[in-house]
Amino acid sequence: MSAIKVFILSDSVGETAHSVAQAAAAQFADYPVHYQRFPFVRTESLLKTVLAQALKAKAAIFYTFVDGHLSQLTNDFCSANHLPYYDVISPALSVFGSLTHAKPTNHPGKVHDLNTSYFDRINAIEFAVTYDDGKNPAGFLEADVVLLGVSRTSKTPLSLYLANRNLKVANLPLVPQAKIPEEIWQVDPKKVFGLTNDPEKLNSIRRQRMVQYGLNPDTLYSNTDKIRQELDYADDIFKKIGCLVINVANKSIEETATLITESLGSEENN
Repeated sequence: MSAIKVFILSDSVGETAHSVAQAAAAQFADYPVHYQRFPFVRTESLLKTVLAQALKAKAAIFYTFVDGHLSQLTNDFCSANHLPYYDVISPALSVFGSLTHAKPTNHPGKVHDLNTSYFDRINAIEFAVTYDDGKNPAGFLEADVVLLGVSRTSKTPLSLYLANRNLKVANLPLVPQAKIPEEIWQVDPKKVFGLTNDPEKLNSIRRQRMVQYGLNPDTLYSNTDKIRQELDYADDIFKKIGCLVINVANKSIEETATLITESLGSEENN
Protein backbone atom coordinates (compact mmCIF):
# COMPACT_ATOMS: atom_id res chain seq x y z
CA MET A 1 0.00 0.00 0.00
CA SER A 2 1.54 3.31 -1.06
CA ALA A 3 1.69 6.08 1.52
CA ILE A 4 -0.69 9.02 1.42
CA LYS A 5 1.34 12.15 0.73
CA VAL A 6 0.62 15.21 2.83
CA PHE A 7 2.35 18.55 2.33
CA ILE A 8 2.45 20.87 5.35
CA LEU A 9 2.71 24.53 4.32
CA SER A 10 3.17 27.43 6.71
CA ASP A 11 4.51 30.96 6.94
CA SER A 12 5.93 29.87 10.32
CA VAL A 13 7.29 26.47 11.41
CA GLY A 14 4.15 24.50 10.54
CA GLU A 15 3.68 22.73 13.87
CA THR A 16 -0.03 23.53 14.09
CA ALA A 17 -0.91 22.23 10.62
CA HIS A 18 1.27 19.17 11.15
CA SER A 19 -0.43 18.35 14.46
CA VAL A 20 -3.91 18.69 12.95
CA ALA A 21 -2.97 16.47 10.02
CA GLN A 22 -1.51 13.83 12.34
CA ALA A 23 -4.57 13.92 14.60
CA ALA A 24 -6.85 13.30 11.63
CA ALA A 25 -4.61 10.61 10.12
CA ALA A 26 -4.56 8.75 13.45
CA GLN A 27 -8.19 7.83 12.82
CA PHE A 28 -7.07 5.96 9.68
CA ALA A 29 -4.28 3.94 11.26
CA ASP A 30 -4.28 1.25 8.53
CA TYR A 31 -3.10 3.76 5.94
CA PRO A 32 0.53 4.92 5.94
CA VAL A 33 1.08 8.67 5.65
CA HIS A 34 4.19 10.50 4.47
CA TYR A 35 4.46 14.11 5.69
CA GLN A 36 6.62 16.73 4.02
CA ARG A 37 6.88 20.08 5.75
CA PHE A 38 7.52 23.42 4.01
CA PRO A 39 8.02 26.08 6.72
CA PHE A 40 8.48 29.84 6.28
CA VAL A 41 6.63 30.05 2.97
CA ARG A 42 6.12 33.83 2.95
CA THR A 43 6.32 34.84 -0.72
CA GLU A 44 4.03 34.18 -3.65
CA SER A 45 6.87 32.81 -5.79
CA LEU A 46 7.92 30.27 -3.15
CA LEU A 47 4.33 29.25 -2.56
CA LYS A 48 3.77 28.61 -6.27
CA THR A 49 6.90 26.46 -6.39
CA VAL A 50 5.71 24.32 -3.49
CA LEU A 51 2.20 24.03 -4.89
CA ALA A 52 3.63 22.80 -8.19
CA GLN A 53 5.51 20.10 -6.25
CA ALA A 54 2.30 19.15 -4.46
CA LEU A 55 0.47 18.79 -7.75
CA LYS A 56 3.22 16.59 -9.18
CA ALA A 57 3.17 14.42 -6.04
CA LYS A 58 -0.66 14.38 -5.91
CA ALA A 59 -0.40 15.38 -2.27
CA ALA A 60 -3.04 16.62 0.13
CA ILE A 61 -2.25 20.03 1.60
CA PHE A 62 -2.65 21.22 5.18
CA TYR A 63 -1.62 24.83 5.68
CA THR A 64 -1.49 27.79 8.02
CA PHE A 65 -1.08 31.23 6.48
CA VAL A 66 -1.96 34.39 8.39
CA ASP A 67 -1.52 36.24 5.09
CA GLY A 68 -4.96 36.16 3.47
CA HIS A 69 -3.46 36.53 -0.01
CA LEU A 70 -1.37 33.37 0.37
CA SER A 71 -4.37 31.50 1.74
CA GLN A 72 -6.51 32.52 -1.21
CA LEU A 73 -3.81 31.52 -3.70
CA THR A 74 -3.59 28.09 -2.07
CA ASN A 75 -7.39 27.67 -2.06
CA ASP A 76 -7.68 28.65 -5.71
CA PHE A 77 -4.79 26.43 -6.83
CA CYS A 78 -6.06 23.37 -4.96
CA SER A 79 -9.64 23.84 -6.18
CA ALA A 80 -8.55 24.32 -9.79
CA ASN A 81 -6.31 21.24 -9.71
CA HIS A 82 -8.58 19.04 -7.58
CA LEU A 83 -6.07 18.69 -4.76
CA PRO A 84 -7.54 17.97 -1.31
CA TYR A 85 -6.66 20.73 1.13
CA TYR A 86 -7.41 22.02 4.60
CA ASP A 87 -7.00 25.62 5.76
CA VAL A 88 -6.15 25.21 9.45
CA ILE A 89 -5.99 28.80 10.69
CA SER A 90 -8.33 31.03 8.63
CA PRO A 91 -11.61 29.80 10.20
CA ALA A 92 -10.17 30.40 13.67
CA LEU A 93 -9.05 33.91 12.68
CA SER A 94 -12.59 34.61 11.47
CA VAL A 95 -14.06 33.52 14.80
CA PHE A 96 -11.80 35.82 16.80
CA GLY A 97 -12.35 38.59 14.27
CA SER A 98 -16.11 38.38 14.80
CA LEU A 99 -15.65 38.38 18.57
CA THR A 100 -13.26 41.32 18.70
CA HIS A 101 -14.40 43.27 15.61
CA ALA A 102 -10.69 43.68 14.89
CA LYS A 103 -8.36 42.51 12.15
CA PRO A 104 -5.56 40.00 12.84
CA THR A 105 -2.02 41.37 12.97
CA ASN A 106 -0.94 38.97 10.19
CA HIS A 107 2.29 38.35 12.05
CA PRO A 108 3.60 34.84 11.12
CA GLY A 109 4.95 32.81 14.01
CA LYS A 110 3.37 35.03 16.64
CA VAL A 111 2.79 32.04 18.90
CA HIS A 112 6.54 31.30 18.83
CA ASP A 113 7.71 34.76 19.85
CA LEU A 114 10.57 34.72 22.37
CA ASN A 115 8.46 36.00 25.22
CA THR A 116 8.54 35.27 28.94
CA SER A 117 6.48 32.12 28.47
CA TYR A 118 9.02 30.77 25.99
CA PHE A 119 11.92 31.20 28.39
CA ASP A 120 9.85 29.76 31.25
CA ARG A 121 9.34 26.66 29.12
CA ILE A 122 13.06 26.35 28.40
CA ASN A 123 13.79 26.67 32.14
CA ALA A 124 11.18 24.00 32.90
CA ILE A 125 12.78 21.61 30.40
CA GLU A 126 16.22 22.20 31.92
CA PHE A 127 14.71 21.60 35.37
CA ALA A 128 13.20 18.27 34.23
CA VAL A 129 16.54 17.11 32.87
CA THR A 130 18.45 18.22 35.97
CA TYR A 131 16.09 16.52 38.40
CA ASP A 132 15.28 13.42 36.36
CA ASP A 133 15.47 10.03 38.06
CA GLY A 134 15.99 11.47 41.55
CA LYS A 135 19.44 12.83 40.67
CA ASN A 136 19.19 15.66 43.18
CA PRO A 137 16.59 15.44 45.98
CA ALA A 138 16.67 19.24 46.42
CA GLY A 139 14.62 19.49 43.23
CA PHE A 140 11.57 17.92 44.87
CA LEU A 141 11.10 20.99 47.04
CA GLU A 142 11.32 23.38 44.06
CA ALA A 143 9.13 21.36 41.67
CA ASP A 144 5.58 22.16 40.60
CA VAL A 145 5.02 18.43 40.10
CA VAL A 146 6.74 15.37 41.59
CA LEU A 147 6.28 12.03 39.80
CA LEU A 148 6.86 8.74 41.62
CA GLY A 149 6.77 5.26 40.14
CA VAL A 150 8.58 2.00 39.53
CA SER A 151 10.77 1.59 36.46
CA ARG A 152 9.05 1.99 33.06
CA THR A 153 5.99 3.93 34.16
CA SER A 154 6.76 6.83 31.78
CA LYS A 155 8.20 9.18 34.41
CA THR A 156 10.83 10.81 32.19
CA PRO A 157 8.77 11.35 29.01
CA LEU A 158 5.90 12.63 31.12
CA SER A 159 8.27 15.03 32.92
CA LEU A 160 9.43 16.47 29.61
CA TYR A 161 5.89 16.70 28.25
CA LEU A 162 4.75 18.63 31.32
CA ALA A 163 7.85 20.82 31.07
CA ASN A 164 6.60 21.91 27.66
CA ARG A 165 3.57 23.20 29.55
CA ASN A 166 5.87 25.34 31.71
CA LEU A 167 5.71 23.03 34.71
CA LYS A 168 8.86 22.24 36.69
CA VAL A 169 8.85 18.47 37.20
CA ALA A 170 11.10 16.18 39.26
CA ASN A 171 10.71 12.43 39.32
CA LEU A 172 11.88 9.56 41.49
CA PRO A 173 12.05 5.84 40.66
CA LEU A 174 10.68 3.69 43.46
CA VAL A 175 12.79 0.63 44.25
CA PRO A 176 12.03 -1.70 47.18
CA GLN A 177 14.58 -1.46 50.00
CA ALA A 178 15.90 1.83 48.58
CA LYS A 179 15.76 4.82 50.93
CA ILE A 180 13.14 7.43 50.10
CA PRO A 181 14.68 10.95 50.21
CA GLU A 182 13.48 12.97 53.19
CA GLU A 183 12.50 15.79 50.81
CA ILE A 184 9.67 13.68 49.40
CA TRP A 185 7.85 13.73 52.72
CA GLN A 186 8.14 17.54 52.82
CA VAL A 187 6.40 18.10 49.46
CA ASP A 188 2.72 19.09 49.40
CA PRO A 189 0.91 15.79 48.56
CA LYS A 190 -1.24 17.68 46.06
CA LYS A 191 1.88 18.18 43.94
CA VAL A 192 2.85 14.49 44.08
CA PHE A 193 1.52 11.95 41.57
CA GLY A 194 2.04 8.22 41.80
CA LEU A 195 2.34 6.36 38.51
CA THR A 196 1.46 2.69 38.42
CA ASN A 197 0.83 0.05 35.76
CA ASP A 198 -0.69 -3.39 35.28
CA PRO A 199 1.83 -6.19 36.05
CA GLU A 200 1.32 -7.93 32.71
CA LYS A 201 1.71 -4.69 30.77
CA LEU A 202 4.84 -3.78 32.70
CA ASN A 203 6.24 -7.26 32.09
CA SER A 204 5.78 -6.81 28.34
CA ILE A 205 7.37 -3.33 28.36
CA ARG A 206 10.39 -4.48 30.36
CA ARG A 207 10.92 -7.58 28.21
CA GLN A 208 10.89 -5.40 25.09
CA ARG A 209 13.38 -3.06 26.74
CA MET A 210 15.78 -5.92 27.44
CA VAL A 211 15.48 -7.18 23.87
CA GLN A 212 16.29 -3.69 22.57
CA TYR A 213 19.49 -3.80 24.60
CA GLY A 214 20.32 -7.22 23.16
CA LEU A 215 19.89 -8.88 26.55
CA ASN A 216 17.97 -11.90 27.81
CA PRO A 217 14.36 -10.72 28.39
CA ASP A 218 13.78 -13.31 31.15
CA THR A 219 15.35 -11.67 34.20
CA LEU A 220 14.24 -10.55 37.66
CA TYR A 221 13.64 -7.12 36.13
CA SER A 222 10.86 -8.55 33.95
CA ASN A 223 9.64 -11.27 36.30
CA THR A 224 5.90 -10.79 36.90
CA ASP A 225 6.02 -11.79 40.59
CA LYS A 226 8.89 -9.37 41.18
CA ILE A 227 6.96 -6.65 39.35
CA ARG A 228 3.93 -7.22 41.58
CA GLN A 229 6.14 -6.79 44.64
CA GLU A 230 7.49 -3.51 43.24
CA LEU A 231 3.97 -2.24 42.50
CA ASP A 232 2.77 -3.20 45.99
CA TYR A 233 5.73 -1.35 47.49
CA ALA A 234 4.99 1.73 45.37
CA ASP A 235 1.30 1.60 46.28
CA ASP A 236 2.24 1.56 49.96
CA ILE A 237 4.37 4.70 49.46
CA PHE A 238 1.52 6.42 47.59
CA LYS A 239 -0.87 5.69 50.45
CA LYS A 240 1.56 7.04 53.04
CA ILE A 241 1.96 10.26 51.04
CA GLY A 242 -1.73 10.55 50.23
CA CYS A 243 -1.13 11.46 46.59
CA LEU A 244 -3.21 10.94 43.48
CA VAL A 245 -2.41 7.61 41.78
CA ILE A 246 -2.67 7.22 38.00
CA ASN A 247 -2.56 3.87 36.21
CA VAL A 248 -0.74 4.54 32.93
CA ALA A 249 -1.38 1.06 31.48
CA ASN A 250 -3.76 2.22 28.77
CA LYS A 251 -3.10 5.94 28.79
CA SER A 252 -1.04 8.06 26.45
CA ILE A 253 1.44 10.59 27.81
CA GLU A 254 -1.02 13.32 26.79
CA GLU A 255 -3.90 11.72 28.72
CA THR A 256 -1.84 11.29 31.87
CA ALA A 257 -0.57 14.87 31.61
CA THR A 258 -4.13 16.13 31.29
CA LEU A 259 -5.18 14.31 34.47
CA ILE A 260 -2.26 15.91 36.30
CA THR A 261 -2.86 19.45 35.04
CA GLU A 262 -6.60 19.16 35.73
CA SER A 263 -5.84 18.02 39.27
CA LEU A 264 -3.50 20.95 39.80
CA GLY A 265 -6.06 23.34 38.33
CA SER A 266 -8.88 22.06 40.52
CA GLU A 267 -6.73 22.55 43.61
CA GLU A 268 -5.97 26.13 42.56
CA ASN A 269 -9.70 26.82 42.15
CA ASN A 270 -10.61 25.48 45.58
